[in-house]
Amino acid sequence: MKNEDISPELPPENNKKQAKRIIVGVITLLCVLLLTILFMTYNYIKASLDPLDKNNNKIEQVYIPIGSNTKQIGTILEKNKIIKSGTVYTYYVKQKNVSQFKGGYYQLKASMSLDKIAWTLQQGGSSEPIQNTLTKVLVSEGTTVNEIGKAIAKKTNFSYDDFIKLMKNKTFLTYLDKKYPDLLNSSMASKNVRYHLEGYLFPATYTVYKKTTLKDLVEQMIVKANDELSPYYETISKQKLTVQNVIALSSLVEKETANHADRQKIAGVYFNRIDAEIPLQSNISVSYALNTPQRELTSADYYTDKPYNLYVYKGFGPGPFNNASLDSIQAVLKPLDRKKDNIYFIFNSNSKKIEYSKTYEYYQAFSPTTQTDNGYVQ
Repeated sequence: MKNEDISPELPPENNKKQAKRIIVGVITLLCVLLLTILFMTYNYIKASLDPLDKNNNKIEQVYIPIGSNTKQIGTILEKNKIIKSGTVYTYYVKQKNVSQFKGGYYQLKASMSLDKIAWTLQQGGSSEPIQNTLTKVLVSEGTTVNEIGKAIAKKTNFSYDDFIKLMKNKTFLTYLDKKYPDLLNSSMASKNVRYHLEGYLFPATYTVYKKTTLKDLVEQMIVKANDELSPYYETISKQKLTVQNVIALSSLVEKETANHADRQKIAGVYFNRIDAEIPLQSNISVSYALNTPQRELTSADYYTDKPYNLYVYKGFGPGPFNNASLDSIQAVLKPLDRKKDNIYFIFNSNSKKIEYSKTYEYYQAFSPTTQTDNGYVQ
């Protein structure tokens, strides 16, 4: 008879006890794990509801894109280390029924509470970055390249001479022309131009940051001009004009009056003169030709043989005489009273209105001089 190993079977009662012990052990372990997870989750949520770092008052610039939802905002805040958890932030603001967050650039700190952050995001941010701003430069309507250069030199670390050199830098001008052809092609094709960017440094306030170069600043102005004029390129083409023509005429209109209807009528007078091949006879052009904007003009000045002198030369001139406003540009693109055939206008000091006329005799009745009258056409 062979020997066989036969394991003794446990009594049924012992099997049941062992099974119970295992089940109790597993349940106990699961309970411990569950409690641990709940405890850790509680602590995590509690920590997430508190400021990320109460002692960190360093300002961080955070950009929230327009249209961002609550979850996206939470992710951005977490990524920028303003809050501990984007998920907790999302559930927190939903639970408190906080909404209507706005896009923009915000100055936030890790020491801020969720309530403070949510409130800040409801107020709206700035449209442009403001951290590390050096200064702002105002380009006023009706100013020239030379005047803009002086304003830049006064407000920034860029010199007037460097700005003027950049205005004549062919490599830079070619770069801009290729990048913004609809705006600058006609200017670059024009001859006898003092500055190809005259009239194209659009009037607005520009922010200069610590890393902004002079080229960056100028291109900001060109981008603004391109943005403002883009809706009118097709109209300009249909009217068989060039952008250079329009801005040149607008720059004359800009200096004559601030009233839009009169700007349209003056534009009409200018177009009538161009069609009749009569010089525009603008004092503004003479001052620009002589590069003496502050000096009172003499009789001899009107006969100065310079391309910008529109007493001597017919047409629009080589280019703009200053930075025209959008209002003046719109007036030139939609002139009034063309059919009245007016070729004169002058300010009536009695009525305080601008008078328009077909004849020189009517014009002369309001003119204190037969030679010049503060920039008004004769």
